[in-house]
Amino acid sequence: MQIAQAVQISSLAHIAQPDLIIRVAPSIQNRRRHFEEPNNMSTLENEVTFRKRLEVNQNLEAHFQSSSSSDFIVITDHRTSKSKSLEQLEAARQDNDANCCAPSLQNIFTMKTLKRRLPILSWLPKYSSTDAIGDLIAGITVGLTVIPQGLAYSGVVSLPPEYGLYGSFMGCFAYVLFGSCKDSTLGSTAVASLMTYQFAQGSLQRSILLTFLTGIVEILMAVFKLGCLVEFVSGPVSAGFTSAVALIISSSQMKNILGVNSDGASFLQRWISMINDIDNIRVPDACLGIACVFLLTAMRSLNRLTIGPKDPAQRNWAQRVVNKVLWFMGTSRNAIVVVGAAVMAMYLEHIGHNPFRLTGYIPPGLPTFKLPPFSIEAVPGNATAGIEEVPAESFFDMVQDLGYGLIIVPVIAMLENVAVCTAFAKGKAIDTSQELIATGVANIANSFASGYRCNGGLARSAINNASGARTPMSNLYIGLVVVLALSFLAEYFSFIPKAVLAAILIAAVIFQVQYQIIIPMWRSKRSDLVPGILAFIFCLVLPLEIGIMVAIGFNQLYILYHSARPKVTLETLETEHGIKFVKITPDRCLIFPSVEFVRNLVLKSGTKTTLPVVIDCTYIYAADFTAAKVISSMVDDFRRRQQKIIFFNLKPSVVSVFEGLNTKLVICYNMHALSHELLPDGDLTRSVDSLETGTQASECISMASTLSLAKS
Repeated sequence: MQIAQAVQISSLAHIAQPDLIIRVAPSIQNRRRHFEEPNNMSTLENEVTFRKRLEVNQNLEAHFQSSSSSDFIVITDHRTSKSKSLEQLEAARQDNDANCCAPSLQNIFTMKTLKRRLPILSWLPKYSSTDAIGDLIAGITVGLTVIPQGLAYSGVVSLPPEYGLYGSFMGCFAYVLFGSCKDSTLGSTAVASLMTYQFAQGSLQRSILLTFLTGIVEILMAVFKLGCLVEFVSGPVSAGFTSAVALIISSSQMKNILGVNSDGASFLQRWISMINDIDNIRVPDACLGIACVFLLTAMRSLNRLTIGPKDPAQRNWAQRVVNKVLWFMGTSRNAIVVVGAAVMAMYLEHIGHNPFRLTGYIPPGLPTFKLPPFSIEAVPGNATAGIEEVPAESFFDMVQDLGYGLIIVPVIAMLENVAVCTAFAKGKAIDTSQELIATGVANIANSFASGYRCNGGLARSAINNASGARTPMSNLYIGLVVVLALSFLAEYFSFIPKAVLAAILIAAVIFQVQYQIIIPMWRSKRSDLVPGILAFIFCLVLPLEIGIMVAIGFNQLYILYHSARPKVTLETLETEHGIKFVKITPDRCLIFPSVEFVRNLVLKSGTKTTLPVVIDCTYIYAADFTAAKVISSMVDDFRRRQQKIIFFNLKPSVVSVFEGLNTKLVICYNMHALSHELLPDGDLTRSVDSLETGTQASECISMASTLSLAKS
């Protein structure tokens, strides 16, 4: 094999260590130069790159075809000794460490970073009247959806209905400044409401404090770039969790439709409680609620119904008007049903024959802006008035009660927000850190307005997109609609029947049961159904927070099991000299779950034959300490029975891991060196020291010292 530039063999021999032997094939010209001109200095100043050339049988070469990763770079300096070279390298490392923070600090205070962290600076200068009209229409349309949903979701958290609206406007205002997705809207969602109830247990103070603290956690996650955590939750697990949440919320609202008691922390416990109390069912509420569920489901299809030709350009003005009306009715179905039911309840209340349970008094106006509660004052109980005793709690007691919800809630919220942004990204990259900042600031702002958790809602965001939202400014109009409703319509909200709000929730979340992915997943990879189904069952049977943790843990074990069973290819090949050998090719990195499996397979293959074993390391890009120990033991086993084992194309970064254990490996980086090493007269312990005797060991160069330099 030709070498692009000469190597000072004697210099390498001076710094060599016999622990690691690497086979290369220097050209005859370079060998002659070494022996005839021993004092001649290499013309190479910094590095020599050894590249693979086709010098053996083409059929054999095809088995070892690899990318440019087979290149091997050796850093050396013919003017200095090994110790001096290492000192220079260490000094350079220290200089880099001293200056590593300077570029990061400089990047923080740049206009590019400012625009990335305040996206409004990017799109506001280009804001046009067309954008304003689109955002206004979308904001009003979504606002009509947010109001009834906010009132309904507060029932999931077991809080008075006004708190669902308190948590539906401050987050929108914050997202205008920090949001990176034009279609995403922040407010009360099914997942946020259910998770808040799971950890706050219906306590207003704990709900608000949870909102504040999880907002801070989200900002910290963005600072430390922990958005990658979303990658550890697979699609099947997320689908199973979302489907379970939909059924749990539907079950929790059945009590308002049927008028029966529903106690318990899990799906099964709630249904058992309702069945035991079925004798106390309220027939008027049940009829109204069931009728509203069917009505909302039917109206859902109106926004997809069109009159006239399929091509919009061929429709006349009357057809276009009718289609717009149908679309608006389908999109604003929640508001239409709520208004109709409230008017009916007002009339029945006026004549004194109202059979429905109503929402009750809602204080008009905006909430008082104040710090979130950092403690709970004791409240004495009053059995006559039906007031339960509330014990005093300090800040640390409240944090202890919230427990690991301070971590789980932000992670689940991140999954929900990223799913929303991904649905409308149209191929664009999602800045997870920026979304964490946006939702973190939004929830901190919510806590100052006595609101609870807000997340990005997929259903509302879909309406926002379909309504023609152009920028995140649509969130401003959504927030203003909620503020106006609190200021001028709060007194009328008290006439909304509870069964109608429950029907709105059931009609909204029942379509989040992701049954449609079962058939594609079955056709694609059936084993992926296992973690999804287990996540669904665990979240239904166990408390939600425990169910999702168990599901994620099982999914990680599922991944680890597959990573511990790599696919290994075994082949018996023959060199151009007629020497047979066994080629073993693992398809992934050598880390602790998989290395024992690979070791057993290699030893089993080696004991069945006396042929040399060549491990093709082309796909091994990383290794750990456990792998180094196991490989070292395996090499010793082969050495004791005098059987050759050769590592082909082992990456320098992986070699550096084995250096720490002084593992004696024979490594080849090209086919000529491999063929030479497989010759019967090859010696496993040859080193560069034999160069002094003038033997054929010129084919072997020990790289133990120079690899330590190449690591950097």
